[in-house]
Amino acid sequence: MTPGNILVVDDDNAIRTVVAQALKRAGHRVTTAASLAELQREVARGLPDVLVTDVVLPDGNGLDLVGELTALHPGLPVIVFSARNTLATAVRANEVGAFDYLPKPFDLDALTHAVASALARGRRRPADLPAPEDGSSSLIGRSPAMQEVYRVIARVVSNELTVLISGESGTGKELVARAIHELGPRRRAPFVALNMAAIPRELIEAELFGHERGAFTGAAARVAGRFEQAAGGTLFLDEIGDMPMDAQTRLLRVLQSGEFTTVGGARTIRADVRIVAATNKDLSALVQAGQFREDLFYRLNVVPVSLPALRERRQDIALLARHFLDRAAESGLPHKLLGEDALAVLESWEWPGNVRELENLMRRIAALSRDEWIDARTIRAALGESGAMPPASRDEGIEAAVRARLQRLAIEEPHVLDDGTLYDRIIGEVERPLIEAMLARHGGNQLRAARALGINRNTLRKRLDTLGIDTGGRQDGVD
Repeated sequence: MTPGNILVVDDDNAIRTVVAQALKRAGHRVTTAASLAELQREVARGLPDVLVTDVVLPDGNGLDLVGELTALHPGLPVIVFSARNTLATAVRANEVGAFDYLPKPFDLDALTHAVASALARGRRRPADLPAPEDGSSSLIGRSPAMQEVYRVIARVVSNELTVLISGESGTGKELVARAIHELGPRRRAPFVALNMAAIPRELIEAELFGHERGAFTGAAARVAGRFEQAAGGTLFLDEIGDMPMDAQTRLLRVLQSGEFTTVGGARTIRADVRIVAATNKDLSALVQAGQFREDLFYRLNVVPVSLPALRERRQDIALLARHFLDRAAESGLPHKLLGEDALAVLESWEWPGNVRELENLMRRIAALSRDEWIDARTIRAALGESGAMPPASRDEGIEAAVRARLQRLAIEEPHVLDDGTLYDRIIGEVERPLIEAMLARHGGNQLRAARALGINRNTLRKRLDTLGIDTGGRQDGVD
């Protein structure tokens, strides 16, 4: 690795020192600054090979100066980090020409790798995008999982690459598609969404490409398809995994040639759209099963965006819940506030319906609850009524059973999630039926049961006493 001259700017002395030390260990020469004024003085003395800067500085916004510097010095790579972890920040960093964006807290190895990449490959061109105001996007969340999503979005909004968004139902795939459209150069043209799972298979081609009068029974007039409706803008193909094979072939042809014809028509029409697709299925598995065209998969999966399930970004639940209550109030419902105990219950729930389930729950509570402050009891009652809790009887494996048990405890006995007894309680609840089942399998013979469990007989006896398992006076047998 070639060492470089690195300028690190942050008003937090501890962060500045740690970052500088990490870069020095990587062999770089490091200069530090604590403000925009100091940054300007250091640049006046000599341009660094890489600039690493925070966004919020005591005398202004670092991104404003970054924009000026990258305009004056197009070859200067800039790495931006920030605790203001929103999509707007990531996009703004990309707009002003930042080489990379790292949300705080960040991994020092990731920073040193970014610096090495900046030195090796040079700066990426800035996107000609507007600077959205912080909070303007419908995407909410500051968890590490969402930060990665923001970084990918920030890098694709300025180009025409096809994007494939994957994630469970209710994670917000259409919101990501809309963000890509609204922050990109096609934002003034239409955003057209089409759910492939909601269209009868015999009508999919007509929906996509339109049809001429008389093309089929009932076609009384020419109708423009979604490709025409989205001309100049973005076509969002949701649930693309449900597209039938014959329609996949036609879509692939359009993506390859950039042209299509209407059903029953002969005139070639140019497909001037950006394609963003989404799925809650594993398309690579569908390809292996022969249910999805491999060549179409690669055409769609140019830039993959994987959306995390809500249970994988629990840090965002409180932020999302309050956001949905505010939106409910804006639509005319009573304004509600969440207590800390209510948030604890929300954060312990598994959210099989993801963000959509949380939004619906908040709207229901806003409409039905009489109290301004929402407490844990109200949340537990609403969750119990929702029917979203996985039934304990379903055989979905030990992991699902443990998660279901935690959900029930969050509703019925929420204090056990914080009183230090949870580990012993859950382990005991799993261990008891396991030991009882093995004793029954071996006719009460403790020696054989212990051998089958992979523990010694004395350990088994201790566990029988601790758990209070009645052996009916049966003694160990002899093999």
